Amino acid sequence: QVTLRAGAELDAHRVNQYALTLRATCPGEDEVEERLFVQVTAGQVLRCDAPFARAGGDVVQVLADTAPQTPLYAVLPQPLGGLMVSAGTDVPTLLPLPVSLQFRLRNHDTPLTLTRRGLVLAPASGFNPSKDKQTFRLEIEVMDRHGHNCSGALRVEVLPSRRPRVTFREPQWTMTVPEGTGPLEVVTRVHASGDNVRYAILAPTAPALFTIDEVTGEIRSTGQLEVANAHLLIRAYNALHPTDHATTVLNITVQGMDRRAPSCIPALSVSQVPETVSPGSTLVTLRCTDPTSAKGCLSYALEGPPASRFRFRMEGPQLQVNTTLDYDSEAVAAVGFQFTATIVVTAGGQPPRSTRVPVLVTVTPVNEFTPVCPNGAAFTVPETAAFGSTVGRVAGTDRDYPPDSLEYSLEGGSGPAQPFSIDTHTGEIRVVGSLDYQRHRSYRLTVRLTDTRNDLNPAKRRSRLCNVAVHLQQPVPDQTPVCTPEVQELWIMARSGGRQPVTRLACQGGPDSATLAYTIAGGNKDGCFQLEGNALFYLPDGLAEPRTFMLLVEVRGGPGVPHRSTVVALVVHVTPQSTPVPPSTTTWHTVLRKEPLVVTRTEAAWHPPAWFVAVLTACGTLLLVALGCVARSLLCSEHCQGFTAAFCSSHSNQDPGKLLLGKSSWDVAEQRGGEEERSHPHASSPGQFDGHARDPCTGRYYVFNSVTGARRWI
Repeated sequence: QVTLRAGAELDAHRVNQYALTLRATCPGEDEVEERLFVQVTAGQVLRCDAPFARAGGDVVQVLADTAPQTPLYAVLPQPLGGLMVSAGTDVPTLLPLPVSLQFRLRNHDTPLTLTRRGLVLAPASGFNPSKDKQTFRLEIEVMDRHGHNCSGALRVEVLPSRRPRVTFREPQWTMTVPEGTGPLEVVTRVHASGDNVRYAILAPTAPALFTIDEVTGEIRSTGQLEVANAHLLIRAYNALHPTDHATTVLNITVQGMDRRAPSCIPALSVSQVPETVSPGSTLVTLRCTDPTSAKGCLSYALEGPPASRFRFRMEGPQLQVNTTLDYDSEAVAAVGFQFTATIVVTAGGQPPRSTRVPVLVTVTPVNEFTPVCPNGAAFTVPETAAFGSTVGRVAGTDRDYPPDSLEYSLEGGSGPAQPFSIDTHTGEIRVVGSLDYQRHRSYRLTVRLTDTRNDLNPAKRRSRLCNVAVHLQQPVPDQTPVCTPEVQELWIMARSGGRQPVTRLACQGGPDSATLAYTIAGGNKDGCFQLEGNALFYLPDGLAEPRTFMLLVEVRGGPGVPHRSTVVALVVHVTPQSTPVPPSTTTWHTVLRKEPLVVTRTEAAWHPPAWFVAVLTACGTLLLVALGCVARSLLCSEHCQGFTAAFCSSHSNQDPGKLLLGKSSWDVAEQRGGEEERSHPHASSPGQFDGHARDPCTGRYYVFNSVTGARRWI
């Protein structure tokens, strides 16, 4: 049989006849040679393109993850009556094929599919996702209705996929879940690598205890878990390529657990530390035990506000100071000098069991710093300062909390040599005696600053001596102004226009007359006159007929206390311009013969401060109470006259203020009674007293011996 070689092209216009020499040989016979002539006639034939019709055929390369039934190759009609072949997954737009063309696949040992329209499709189940290269060969024959045919070959090379495959890290793994886990709680989560991964439980087909999230792989309980064992076969697959999948086995054991939490001693920690405690110091050591484990593997953590977690730390079961605890800082004062936290003691296991130990740490103050004197403490006070006048304030400072909590005192006290006192709390220095510039032009005071409430122990106090200078200021003499003359009589003619001068007062108030102040005190009716300094002006107001004004001008001295002033009397006769006037055109200054009028006003007042009034009232009250007690003691019964008289005589030479600072009557009597008991040891026995009485001063009862006079308080 003689056939046309695959890929051969016959063209009658180029070669119209082929001469073939055929040789045939049979066993035991001679070789026979004959010639065969093949004539090619012109006509319509089917032709295949060279890549498809050549001996090796055309080649198409696709990836193993190509989707099922994807077109891989197409045979299209050739414009010149032949065939045009296009290969690859990007198939061009198919043109309508003649209905007479038929496509036939010669070999059937391939999973690829050839359609009646000449399309080569990927397998219906997709390619095997193997890591090796796969090759498939297809021999295709095309025939028209006239019986003309054309054949070719196609080789499809399946390359390994470039995307990651779906895989599990471990094919089987085991986990333990505590008993009592609630419904829909996350038990665990499976994870497979790959693209577009989805999860499903293959076995059991109807899981009763657990369910899986298709996207996240989270496995949740379907109800309250009890002690049991479950085996789950889980598949992970690529949602776009379901053939890309992997499986794993998950063994879940629901185990009963002892939920008893660790126990700790102490269960509550309350500690008090001084602010000078060094970092690293241990405040409390917990002794904790785990009732479910003999090993006692416990962990300790500190929870609480940021301020507490910053200043404290846990070193195993020990609560230690992490940084300095400064009582004098605003941050510590803001929390009330107390820090709260919670120590969380956790035992291992599933689920973890924990115990909380509340902690309260109180920071106590320590007097660390000495008070500081103010810089340049110097004051000036006039010699004429009144009793109780404020000289100045000594503003000492102290860095301990509460800040500047100081007490002030004068070394040496107040007296003629130091006529000042200082307020204990404010540090204000006041005048409490007479000041004499001629004897003392300045005083040097020694002020003691003593801090208070800066230490837990009130006896731990710090003090510092500060030097304060008080300079006396000699007052400037304030003379009464003198005016010449003190009474004037003036005549002026009212003219139209602006103001016109009347007179200028000549007054002398001391070395500096510029400090005098002039004021019209009376007589300036309708405001016709105006003063500018010592000059008097008349303001025309359309006067129709003559008028006389009696003006009183007060001349006040400088800003001294008391104020001194002088009054000048001015008699001004104003004549209108149309009214006849005396022939003289000069202004007459006439001094009346009456005695000069000197008005002197002295303003002096004493306003004692409120504290002085309060102290004076308290002293008066105490004095009245003391006098009442003395008067009552004189009226006491004969039993108490002895020690009452002794009390009164011992204080008869003291002033009332010192009397109040002495011992009370019952203290004296008790002291004397004790002395008598020490001098008569046998008289203190109950059998030696033959009477009892009540002290009218104190109200206390006592027994006495009428023979020896011994007494004992009951």
